[in-house]
Amino acid sequence: MPPTPAQKRATFFTLHQSGCFVIPNPFDVGSAKYLQHLGFKALATTSAGFAWSHGVADNKVTRDMVLAHLRDIVGAVDVPVNADFEGGFAHDPAGVADNVKRAVETGVAGLSIEDFNGNPSDPLYAFDDAVARIKAARKAIDETGANVILTARTEGYCFGRPDLAETIKRLKAFADAGADCVFAPAMKSLSEIEELVNAVAPTPVNVGGAVFGWSVEKLSALGVRRISLGVGLARAAWTDFMRVAHSVAETGSFDAFGTVTKTDFNAFFNSSSS
Repeated sequence: MPPTPAQKRATFFTLHQSGCFVIPNPFDVGSAKYLQHLGFKALATTSAGFAWSHGVADNKVTRDMVLAHLRDIVGAVDVPVNADFEGGFAHDPAGVADNVKRAVETGVAGLSIEDFNGNPSDPLYAFDDAVARIKAARKAIDETGANVILTARTEGYCFGRPDLAETIKRLKAFADAGADCVFAPAMKSLSEIEELVNAVAPTPVNVGGAVFGWSVEKLSALGVRRISLGVGLARAAWTDFMRVAHSVAETGSFDAFGTVTKTDFNAFFNSSSS
């Protein structure tokens, strides 16, 4: 029998108690199944990877599209799934709370709420508003009775505001507001990551490790609890797709195609469905 949502959530909770684990980000059911096949203990969705698969930019998919995507991914794998739930698809705390409850209903073991407000020129919610949104998400999860991990994200480093002091201030406040894990995407300095980990301890810290040449061993030694790949895998898939497509379009040659065959793919997906 496949594990129940409650069992997946218990597993995910345990993963956050000690050690360090990698949580890669599939962008569709096929990539989720393959990552589970490789032995990863948990998966996380990627807002950008999912958006690109629908031919739109990041932050341009609807709440209902994301909820359907979460049901698909959760239903396809036996490992816990964390939802990239963007900003909760609402500005006000009440709207965030309502949408968080809808996300919990999909069976996810965790979800993240970020403080990006949709305005790149002034990208972050005001401090008090950002904290209120995390409090609302926490209360909504508690009201469902589900043991869902809440990750709170601050996006300053993603939008040209690499202010470590402000990042620590926000993440500590988010932890006090009920976040179980905190995350500041796009941090590039190991010394700053170490300072952040120490400042918010004992709250677990997620780090995005897909692009900076780091290793699990190095980040684990800094006290990082969770390492996500963000849009890294989707970007890698699109990079190879574009490379091959450009080669055919520009040279008329088919030499750029890879060596994994249709038979190989069918063999894997037949076995994963049995």
